[in-house]
Amino acid sequence: MDFITNTSIIPDEGVTVFGDSFSTKPGGKGANQAIAAARLGAQVRMIGCVGNDVFRKEIIDRFIDEGVFFENAEPVTQISTGVANITVFRGDNRIIVIPGANKQLTPDKILAKKECIATSDVILLQLEIPFETVETAIHLADQYGVKVILNPAPATFLPESLLSKVSYITPNEFELSKILERGTKSDESMENLIREIGTSCIVTKGGDGVYYLNDYDLVHVPGFDVDVVDTTGAGDAFNGAFAVAIGSGYSLEKACEFANVVGALTVQKNGAQPGMPTLQDINQFLKEQGVEVPILQDGEPI
Repeated sequence: MDFITNTSIIPDEGVTVFGDSFSTKPGGKGANQAIAAARLGAQVRMIGCVGNDVFRKEIIDRFIDEGVFFENAEPVTQISTGVANITVFRGDNRIIVIPGANKQLTPDKILAKKECIATSDVILLQLEIPFETVETAIHLADQYGVKVILNPAPATFLPESLLSKVSYITPNEFELSKILERGTKSDESMENLIREIGTSCIVTKGGDGVYYLNDYDLVHVPGFDVDVVDTTGAGDAFNGAFAVAIGSGYSLEKACEFANVVGALTVQKNGAQPGMPTLQDINQFLKEQGVEVPILQDGEPI
């Protein structure tokens, strides 16, 4: 559950200020990505854990409303549902995550759902669940020949043994340095870091778009210049859309273009899940942008 505070002033240590507004909305990276993909027409199954508390019903109800299959989202007792404290300042955000029940998504729970993984087109993962659980899911997907997209957030070092089994990894610039254990202020160029990981690496840079390697060349897929209201969930929207595109057979370039559109639409609204667009929203946006070669046709992915 996201606890969202909008403010025009960031307080110094020990200082109290008045904020502008407050709201609570269902969130979590995995849930955000699941809903982003579902709104784009994908059949989505969510594997996760929620607390058996006051937030559980609202989160499950949101899955039902959005058409996400939630039978694999298990309640756990005596532990709170995961929460995120989000401060939105000048359109950007600062987030503190308390994983809560997410920590109870243990490898044994993933192994019990291996049929769900084996029968999927794409597995989309992030790092708000235990690392050993991520490893288990990736190993299972590799065993069954299922594509894996890993959004490495919150950022941490990732071993080569794991990266080699990931189809695509989608860090931002900060996360790119962390997953290679370079710290937060690497002097190495983004291109060199991408080259170290290889062609599976898709680096997101907000409104600037994304960068990746096509064999030996660095490719830039530009973003869109839009009025930013709230960046919360933009990365999740990108990843959900990217998963839909890859699962639909898009080329890498078209998948990035498609995901860039979804990210651009998301930041124009408040909140993560409420800002996720539909295919109809995307078609309208493309018309307004004057895009001549659509990445959707008759409201369906191509």
